[in-house]
Amino acid sequence: MPFPHAPRARPGPRRRSLLAVAPTALLAAGCSAGSRDADPAAGSSPPQASERARTRAARDSRELAERYDAVIAAHAGLAQRLGPLREDAVRHAKAFESFGTAAGSASASPESAAPAGAVPSAGAVPSAGAVPSAGAVPVPTKEKDALSGLAAAEREIADRRLEALLDAPAELARLLASVAAAGAAHVFLLTKG
Repeated sequence: MPFPHAPRARPGPRRRSLLAVAPTALLAAGCSAGSRDADPAAGSSPPQASERARTRAARDSRELAERYDAVIAAHAGLAQRLGPLREDAVRHAKAFESFGTAAGSASASPESAAPAGAVPSAGAVPSAGAVPSAGAVPVPTKEKDALSGLAAAEREIADRRLEALLDAPAELARLLASVAAAGAAHVFLLTKG
């Protein structure tokens, strides 16, 4: 007498796997929706927090551009390699400064009036993206150490931006994520390129 055939496996997920995954998916959806869907009338804390995150991100980008300026001034041979990364930092600062309508125009005007002489004369860095220098940034004497320092600064700032995007409103979170991804690419270019 022949044995009956085993039932064929149906395509798609099984009921047990769906039941195991469903609570995790609901928990993740509930956690992410709570921080983004806060009632704007409940208080002014979320807008203030997002403004602080935006201001900090703009300041970080300006300081990063200053670090690039200092390294380019100390190591003129790196100017061609670092020039595009520095310009990205300047563009990121401008993007954060001009983010939003009223907040962007209020913060962009005093900082965009930077002196054109702030860019070091040692590199092929265009003066159109001049960033004011708050002070002397220490630069290692070896090019490899200078590149490692820039990579560490990029990594630290990218990590900080990834943390900040968790509590940021949607548009600012997208900008933070995009600029953090660019920072991660800069780390790769500084260490492997």
